[in-house]
Amino acid sequence: MATSEPRLPESLTTGEFQSNEERALLAGLLKKDRKATAEFVARYADAVYAFVRSRLTPQFDAVDDLVQEIFLAAWEGIGYYRGMGSLQGWLIGIARHKVEDYYRARLRAPEPLPENEAEPSPEAANPDLESLLTQEELRSKIWRVLGSLPEQYRLALVWRYWERVPAREMAARTGKTEKAIERLLARAREQFRARWARV
Repeated sequence: MATSEPRLPESLTTGEFQSNEERALLAGLLKKDRKATAEFVARYADAVYAFVRSRLTPQFDAVDDLVQEIFLAAWEGIGYYRGMGSLQGWLIGIARHKVEDYYRARLRAPEPLPENEAEPSPEAANPDLESLLTQEELRSKIWRVLGSLPEQYRLALVWRYWERVPAREMAARTGKTEKAIERLLARAREQFRARWARV
């Protein structure tokens, strides 16, 4: 008795976001075709890698593992894709959730012991000095300083200010109290300011 092959949901056969090429790729993925899987990874790996890398800087050793997890989750869950957006957008959505899972796991760990940090000099807070830097220099300095922080502090700042997740939501997602998250963010900002003054 022949089994029916997996078919694209009707919403994908008429979806405005999918080209014929993308529909063929989706059909291959639903059949778990190796060639389609390799093409899927080749087509979207750069975008996913760039997304994850920008959010885990400078924890680059975790990037490759996380990218693999994202593609595996997408491959296993391709049947849930409904074509309401581009395939790349759907994949980046999975990446965003995986990065948040990574943040959650890291922020649940015990906090690092506070270091004896020097107080930032008044000059460091002077906006006139910062305005002399070009945007690229400023961005580079921000990532250098973030990279020098203990991982929990760096992730807390990235999650709060880069991903714009409110402290209340960070608390709910990590199982910590909102007060604990606010204390963590306060210490992270303090260390960031102190190290900014030294760079």
